[in-house]
Amino acid sequence: MTFSRIAATALLAAASLAAQAQDKDAKAAPTAPAISSRVERSVVKIFSTLRRPDPYKPWTKATPQDVTGSGVIIEGKRILTNAHVVGYASQVQVQASEDGDKVGATVVAVARGMDLAVLKLDDESFFDKHPALPRASVLPDVREQVFAYGYPVGGSSLSITKGIVSRVEFVPYGFGNAGLRVQIDAPINPGNSGGPVIAGDRMIGLAFSGVANAQNIGYVIPNEEVELFLSDIADGRYDGKPLLLDSIQTLENPVLRQYLKLDKSVEGAIVHRPHSTDPAYPLKEWDLITRIGDYPVDNQGMVKLGPNLRVRFQYRVQQVAKDGKVPLTVVRGGKTLQVQVPAGGPRQLLIPDLNGGYPSYFVYGPIVFSRATTEYLAFMNTNAAALNAFSFNASPLVTRRGDAPDAQHEELVVISSPFFPHKLTAGYSNRFGSVVESVNGVPVRSLRHLVALLRDLKDDLLVLRFAQREGETMVLPRKEMLDATENILSDNGIRSQGSPDMMEIWNGKKI
Repeated sequence: MTFSRIAATALLAAASLAAQAQDKDAKAAPTAPAISSRVERSVVKIFSTLRRPDPYKPWTKATPQDVTGSGVIIEGKRILTNAHVVGYASQVQVQASEDGDKVGATVVAVARGMDLAVLKLDDESFFDKHPALPRASVLPDVREQVFAYGYPVGGSSLSITKGIVSRVEFVPYGFGNAGLRVQIDAPINPGNSGGPVIAGDRMIGLAFSGVANAQNIGYVIPNEEVELFLSDIADGRYDGKPLLLDSIQTLENPVLRQYLKLDKSVEGAIVHRPHSTDPAYPLKEWDLITRIGDYPVDNQGMVKLGPNLRVRFQYRVQQVAKDGKVPLTVVRGGKTLQVQVPAGGPRQLLIPDLNGGYPSYFVYGPIVFSRATTEYLAFMNTNAAALNAFSFNASPLVTRRGDAPDAQHEELVVISSPFFPHKLTAGYSNRFGSVVESVNGVPVRSLRHLVALLRDLKDDLLVLRFAQREGETMVLPRKEMLDATENILSDNGIRSQGSPDMMEIWNGKKI
């Protein structure tokens, strides 16, 4: 046999072996097309028209915005998607892959903190040809192969991307909530949000975000969080996940251990600051949390979920909480104690977010009053000069950003907009963003309180003092302010002097 024939025979044999190996691999792990034929009928494209609030013009809404996202059909003739896809939607429509018609939908449940939402369709015959997608009952393994289904921007056809599970962790989601998050290296782009991520032939979670300026990092809300959400809304209302609100620190530093007189064999996480200073509250500063339920807590404040997976111990709250309390084992002064710690909802804040609502407001002469909210403070987020100025001026918008409401302040009242042009405010500088401290010497507790004070004021002059280091105190003629209000509303196209809740107060109803 010549050398060339030997070489050719060897090449043919190698090709045959390679083909056999490919066939074996194909049988061992299903490919995207094989899975796609079973899954694609359960994945939908969502079209939403959003009317978000305008915190700086609270009497109106922002310009309508058309967005698209993805969703997946689940049991009960429902569609699961992300809250940010349908939040503030004035219109929602759904379209299946290769279907020409869109079907109207209604948002029936939203968990903004966990970024989950459920839709019902106007025409439920849609589900006759589009079945619910089954969900896996366990977390995916790190390095497990997954496929992300959805409708990213740039095309109208269903997109499928392949990757692996890179990481599983318990992290803050935002708006005072925390949960499990799965990181994958399959691309998650705008429009993918709300689409299922598949391992084998089952959904392991819902795609919800990517990372800007980073390659191949996408995040998935795993089924465990989805199941908690669906169970919560079974009664028609979303109550939220139980949370421990205490501030915790790790026990990694050896001098810290020495200070607490702890033996090396003792592990746990330290209570840095209890949620409450009430003497009856079960946790105290310097308590060492060694167990949550029956699960041991290590020196980094982590618990094991398996031989190769650790997450923050607060993850176990959602499994062990019962009747609004979490069982903890703590070491205090060298003694081991069993305590039951209240598990609340999101932390109450003096400057909260709108939680899916629209801002309340009240117009008095050329001045618009509203509540300080997270959305309102967005003007500082990308404006370092404004943040520095407000900080230097000791504005409560900065100094009290993380505070809870108290007896003196249920919320902060702000001048939400620049003054409407009028001679009544001539000579005063723009007070946009100023927090109202008092009206004629009476400290202001809330927007409702402010409106009641203005309603009941009998003095000829209105004195507005603001909570800041530098600035002005405004003195205005009360009767002229009232007389000018109607024309100011008309000139600026404002239908109502206040939001419905504030008009109830203004028209004489008690706070």
